[in-house]
Amino acid sequence: MMQEAVAFTPQVDASSIARWLWLIPALPIFAAGIISVLKQPRRKLASSLAIGSLGISFLIAITAFAHVLNGWSHGYAVREVVNFSWLTVGTQAVELGWVLDPLSAVMLVMVTFVGLLIFIYSTGYMEHDENYTRFFCFLALFAGAMLGVVIANSILLLFMCWELVGLTSYLLIGFWYFKPSAAAAARKAFITTRVGDIFFLLGIVWLFAQTGTLLFYDHGAGSIETLALGGLLVHQSHWGITAAGAIGLLIFAGAAGKSGQLPLHVWLPDAMEGPTPVSALIHAATMVAAGVYLIARVYPLMSAGAIAHGEAPGTTTALMVVTWVGASTALFAALIAVAQNDIKRILAYSTVSQLGYMMAGLGVGGVAVGMFHLITHAFFKALLFMGSGSVIHGVHEEQDIRRMGGLRKSMPITFITYAVGMLALCGVPIFFSGFWSKDAILESAHGWPLSRAPYYMLVFGAVLTAFYMTRQVSYVFFGQYRGHSHPHESPRVMTTPLAILAVSAVALGVIGTPAWPWFRAFLENHPAYVEMHAFAEPAWLMLLLTSFVIVILGIGHGWWLYGNKSPRAEEPDALEKAMPPVWIVLANRLYIDELYGATVIAFYYWWAKVADWIDREIWGDIVATITLTFKGWARLNKFLDANMVDGAFDKGCEEIYNGGGVLARIQNGRGQIYLRLLAVAVVILAAILIWSGRP
Repeated sequence: MMQEAVAFTPQVDASSIARWLWLIPALPIFAAGIISVLKQPRRKLASSLAIGSLGISFLIAITAFAHVLNGWSHGYAVREVVNFSWLTVGTQAVELGWVLDPLSAVMLVMVTFVGLLIFIYSTGYMEHDENYTRFFCFLALFAGAMLGVVIANSILLLFMCWELVGLTSYLLIGFWYFKPSAAAAARKAFITTRVGDIFFLLGIVWLFAQTGTLLFYDHGAGSIETLALGGLLVHQSHWGITAAGAIGLLIFAGAAGKSGQLPLHVWLPDAMEGPTPVSALIHAATMVAAGVYLIARVYPLMSAGAIAHGEAPGTTTALMVVTWVGASTALFAALIAVAQNDIKRILAYSTVSQLGYMMAGLGVGGVAVGMFHLITHAFFKALLFMGSGSVIHGVHEEQDIRRMGGLRKSMPITFITYAVGMLALCGVPIFFSGFWSKDAILESAHGWPLSRAPYYMLVFGAVLTAFYMTRQVSYVFFGQYRGHSHPHESPRVMTTPLAILAVSAVALGVIGTPAWPWFRAFLENHPAYVEMHAFAEPAWLMLLLTSFVIVILGIGHGWWLYGNKSPRAEEPDALEKAMPPVWIVLANRLYIDELYGATVIAFYYWWAKVADWIDREIWGDIVATITLTFKGWARLNKFLDANMVDGAFDKGCEEIYNGGGVLARIQNGRGQIYLRLLAVAVVILAAILIWSGRP
């Protein structure tokens, strides 16, 4: 499939495009700053600034991608960095920088392109919202922060942008702040992701302590380059894990929070309380992809131990954890999605599940496998979320799929594009990109040397994916309409981005087929060749057969239960009728939120009350005692000052005053008085001398 014998020459000198790469995130951030000072009625100017800035960023990203592609086609492994000193603490300079390589180039194009379509779509979806200007301010700032994560060559700069992504996600999820559920969802997302970020920050500090640098690449001296990794492998952490493995696990905790992996997934489904364009942006191209991208960026750190010992990369402790957490999340979220009735919540749990596939792909197959699914998923999941927004818009803000039905007739464009996204997500062979990216993950999981369990978990998750998406499409687009309003197609400004994403969801599969593994070759800096005989390999044919079985089982069973039927909105679900206990558990999301409420949240609530009691009864009494002590001491000082110090001082002043009065009467300027006093003094002196017996 690939001829790895060809050696690629590294190219590290920064080109002009690399030196200007900072403009890609800076332009949307600058636009957000301008929009923030605009008056609310300047709606068109606000959206134009946001769309225009991201459009220019997209053009620069295309130029950067073309530069990297040109180097790759000529045998150069392009990795260009621009580093600079940010500040100096003592003798230690803190350096920041950005990097242009195949990984960042691909992500820049994807984020700017999908983000641009979402921005355009938002002009129609949010047209009547009174806070339209503020919305585009937050959107632009969010996109700029995510693009900063992508280009960062410093883990510190990445963390800064990472936290800015967290802040803007809080602002966007809680955009409709007058809804208590939206405000609660925003707080939940912010706090939950902060849990992972604490561990991420610890990993950053540890990495800096061990390597002395926060740069990823620095001409051989970066924190994830060979020299630094050698030192990290020498140092041992607890339980026999190397420093590289321990730091990798801490960083993965941050990635798990952002990418909704177990057990930090609980915020992501509730993020549906934000406007639908926010859901598309967060759950497809940006925030949740940041965690997967982070693991891909630090992959040399995660796989260091195995490579040093000549083993398969996925066998390190860190990547084993990534694999098991990813596979568990993929299956767990797919199970819950089966029993949800909110059109966006189904897609939200689907996102959690697909992020699990990406993480598992990174663990068992490497950067190219996980990232290929990230890229394809960004397109078809953005399509699905924006399609769900079109549905919600068309049925006048209804989100319960049980109150929809038959919309393929009144919303044909939305139906066709949504069907393409659904088939891509289900991994239908051979025409949809989701099949090729998911197939690569299953192939790698099947060959993972440590266990086959993740492979079977991912296969079962794929069956469930096909099932719950068929259920959703059947409820929404087939049968008879069960709502109360008259449905209508969305305006062209919303349907055109859907059509573009639908075409992309099909076309992207071309770059990841076994016959032409272009994407993998590009990321791994190997030449790509067209080898049609790869389609005839027994292993691939077996996986193709497996994928057909998965799709037939999932879609077939879903259509058998729900296809073209028109149950009343109040009627129990077909699966609920068949398995009531299972349905209740799944519909209540396996009671994970309740479990957290009864354990973690209850503990912190109890600890808050304990802390309050300690503050009032112990610290409060101590403070009160100290206060009374100092009050008593102050009163004593006041008494001593008023009755002794002030009294003695006042008495002395009085005597001095009286003595001064006597002297004042003597010193009156009359000469005769002075002569009399002199005569008296002479007489007194003479008397003293006579008395003493002197002549």
